[in-house]
Amino acid sequence: MADDLDFNQGDSGASATFPMQCSALRKGGFVMIKNRPCKIVEMSTSKTGKHGHAKVHMVALDIFTGKKLEDICPSTHNMEVPNVKRKDYQLIGMEDDFLSMMDDSGDTREDLKCPDDDVGNEIRVSIENETDILVTVLGACGEECVIATKANTAVDK
Repeated sequence: MADDLDFNQGDSGASATFPMQCSALRKGGFVMIKNRPCKIVEMSTSKTGKHGHAKVHMVALDIFTGKKLEDICPSTHNMEVPNVKRKDYQLIGMEDDFLSMMDDSGDTREDLKCPDDDVGNEIRVSIENETDILVTVLGACGEECVIATKANTAVDK
């Protein structure tokens, strides 16, 4: 009977976010605003009346779309903070706007689209000139995108 149990699971079960007290958040850190992962660009704390709570006012940019979002939260309350992962890949090529990349361990992936901003233009230029670059991929809450490029200075060429 124990043979027919199926324990296939998709991921490690790690949460996409974790709670953090508002007063512990810092400029340059990450926070979830309107269910979007954002990077805090401005923060201010206001002291309120006799029995009120101090409130924290945050201005943040969506890490994937660049949209500006604002939120006000009592400093003693918890806010969700996204688990943000950053990884460098070596760029191999591009096909139909999808990037072909390889990580340190030699695994390749071809599931990310080339962005349409300055970073995307840098990638296209380096492919045309056949220069060796690294692309930085930022991932949070099940989304991933290329956020930066840099020249590959690896010695193993």
